[in-house]
Parts: sequence; C-alpha cells; structure tokens
Amino acid sequence: MKLTTTLTCLIISNLVLVNPVVAQIAPDNTLGDENSRVENRGNRDIINGGATRGENLFHSFREFNVEAGRGAYFENPAAIRNILSRVTGNNLSNIQGVLGVLGNANLFLINPNGIIFGPNARLDMNGSFFGSSANSIVFSNFEFSTINPEAPPLLTINLPMGLTFRERAERIIARNSRLAVQPGQTI
Repeated sequence: MKLTTTLTCLIISNLVLVNPVVAQIAPDNTLGDENSRVENRGNRDIINGGATRGENLFHSFREFNVEAGRGAYFENPAAIRNILSRVTGNNLSNIQGVLGVLGNANLFLINPNGIIFGPNARLDMNGSFFGSSANSIVFSNFEFSTINPEAPPLLTINLPMGLTFRERAERIIARNSRLAVQPGQTI
C-alpha cells in the first residue's frame, strides 16, 4: 500500500513538472466599470470591454498567455485606432498561439516581466504590433502603468508619447517564431 501511494505521488508530481499549467488570460479588474472581459469561443478567447478614451481602447490583465493551438483576439470597436494592453501580475506572458485583432487597430502589449513568443506564435492583425517589457506607456496627460494601475482618466487621450522602464528591463524573446504583420505595418 505504501509503495503504491509513493509511486502514485511520484507519477503525479512528475506529470505536474513535465506539463505545467499555464494561466490563460485573466483581467485584473483595475479599470473599474470598464474592465476587460474574456469570452471563450471554441479555440479562441475573444477580449472585449475595456476603457475607451478617444481613439484608444485600454485593457488590463493580471495574466496574459496564449496556448499553442489557441487564439486570443481583441475586439476592435468602430473608431478605435489603438488597443493598449498591460499585464500587472508578476509573471511573464507566454504567447504560443495566435495573437490577433478583429479589425484594423494597432495592438500594444506591455509586460514588465517579459514576453516570450514560442515557435507556433503568430500575429493575426491588420494594424501594427508593439510588444515591450516597459512599465508604462506615457501620454501627454496620463501614464498607463503596470506598477501603479489605475483607470485612464475621462479626458481625451492622444497617441502614446513614450515608455518608462524600471532599472532592469526584462526581455522579449521570439523562439523560432515567424512573427509578421501586414505590408505597410510595423512590428
């Protein structure tokens, strides 16, 4: 009995170590009444909600990961030019599947803990993509921060002006990825 229990525990712990569970996309509820929402539609997670300010749509997540064989797509409401997403949790983002936008908006993804794009990672968007390990995206009258998260003010927010980094920025890693965007766009 003791040997069977020991073997069972070893097998289970070995499975856990070999196949770690990856948290998927988890909003962090820092945007008040305008929090991001994630809807599972088959092998896709559709991200909607968020805080709209002028031509910008803000999303905030505790965790942001995309498994191989799955897609994470941001809805793109009319008149939105930029979708800005931050990760406020303590883990890096692991993108192994498809990251996309259902429309023409540019997508910004910042995670100060880093971002890894695996060999099956792919971008599916008509706009540009910007990924960074910055702590925040700076506007003329606002800072969309991962360290001091708060909802964007009700003022009109223009285009991003810059980024802020902590003392030691983490890396953005593309492991055998073939990331690309549409001609005329930037990555």
